[in-house]
Amino acid sequence: MSLSVGETAPDFDLPGTGGRSYSLAEFANKLVVLVFYPGDDSPVCTKQLNSYNEGLEQFANLDAQVLAIAAQDVTSHEDFAGRHEFAFPLLADVDKSVAETYGTLGPLGYPRRSVFIIDRDGIVRYVHRAIAGLTYRPLSELVDELEKLTS
Repeated sequence: MSLSVGETAPDFDLPGTGGRSYSLAEFANKLVVLVFYPGDDSPVCTKQLNSYNEGLEQFANLDAQVLAIAAQDVTSHEDFAGRHEFAFPLLADVDKSVAETYGTLGPLGYPRRSVFIIDRDGIVRYVHRAIAGLTYRPLSELVDELEKLTS
């Protein structure tokens, strides 16, 4: 499956940091920035998530919630989040079922760095799937996309 702009974002329920589970449905009244990243502690993932963490006020001003998803378990996510003081949840998609549903797995089953923006009605309004995992969508691009949905 390859989820596209204009389609309904599939709900999920995943364990995450903070000792709880998270679902897409619980953020139905917010814009959601859903970030799929390949792995905890990799240099590019660390830089990407730190960038989004530093810009959280900009996301909050647009009533947007950041959720980051990777295949590592919650213990790994807790350690990674604690070291970098991420103020958004990291969700554990250990069996990669959510990544598969969103079409973010590469040909060998490795997660691709991808970002989805989902509106308050649960509709996908922005999709970016990286071919190579060495770059990520800058904060400014995501904020611009969110602003289009709030004006």
